Amino acid sequence: MREQVANFLRVLRRRILTPSVSATKLETRGFNEKSPAARELLETIGKSFLTGYAYAAEARTIREAEQRLETIPERFRGFAYEGAGMGFAVLDALPFTGGGRVDGFLAGRGDDHVYMVYVGVGWAMARLPRFRWPDVSAYDPLLRWLVLDGYGFHQAYFRTGRYVHAHFRDPAFPWTADRFRWYANRAVDQGIGRAMWFVGGADAALVATMIDGFPESRRNDLYAGAGLAASYAGGADEGELLTFWQRAGRHRPQVAQGCAFAAEARQRAGLVGPHTLLATRVFCDMTPEQAARISEKARPDGPVQGDAPAYEVWRQRIANEFASLGRC
Repeated sequence: MREQVANFLRVLRRRILTPSVSATKLETRGFNEKSPAARELLETIGKSFLTGYAYAAEARTIREAEQRLETIPERFRGFAYEGAGMGFAVLDALPFTGGGRVDGFLAGRGDDHVYMVYVGVGWAMARLPRFRWPDVSAYDPLLRWLVLDGYGFHQAYFRTGRYVHAHFRDPAFPWTADRFRWYANRAVDQGIGRAMWFVGGADAALVATMIDGFPESRRNDLYAGAGLAASYAGGADEGELLTFWQRAGRHRPQVAQGCAFAAEARQRAGLVGPHTLLATRVFCDMTPEQAARISEKARPDGPVQGDAPAYEVWRQRIANEFASLGRC
């Protein structure tokens, strides 16, 4: 009887906490529909995210959630892990739950998807009241900026009019994890750029047009985010990727940097597919393995000196490497 009650409560928790699948439909969001194939891809990504979220919300243990996440098709599995990261972060924020789920997730299979899990935590932040936000100062000091990337993606995805079309930027974003508070909005912009790939329906020319409508000072980060999404999510053929590359102009090293991040994330998880192979060929002029290696070699192995956080130093090193290779 006790087990039946526990199962009922887990299912109820899933139903209460999990957003509706209809919220991921391009028509519901008012996003561009480039083609039926692109629509199906982007909506499947959204469904996979919510599936991962639901697995986390109703799981009895982290291990149980991991086992279910591993059944998601490879192309979409990273998005499911991202959703699970959000789900565990939401559960950790609820009263009387004990917390520690995100840490436990990252200590297991979530480590292979660490970038996606941190992004998922950012989604949770966007849905939680600020007094329930996770203590990001306890996270990896290099990677915790990905939490803000996830926050920016969420805001652009669900508050598109304000964050994408009206170019809103919060001048007083409450980031207190370290002394680089000024960098918070740049990390948010990287997430907005990723979301714009979805807002534009994977229409590379439209996404470039939307980015070019933003102030020039923000475009480096927006192009990097969109380049990452084009490489990790896919949805564009070679000609479309070439159009995006050409439109990026002087921001091409940032597009290549975002692509390298995507390649490393997919390689780390063992989920490299044809669309990432195509993107690294167009944006980086190399294989996903070679692009991932550039990202790995550029990664700081400890604190860095200067006026920028280690995460930005990492991104700059990658972009500079591609610039030196003529990717500009």
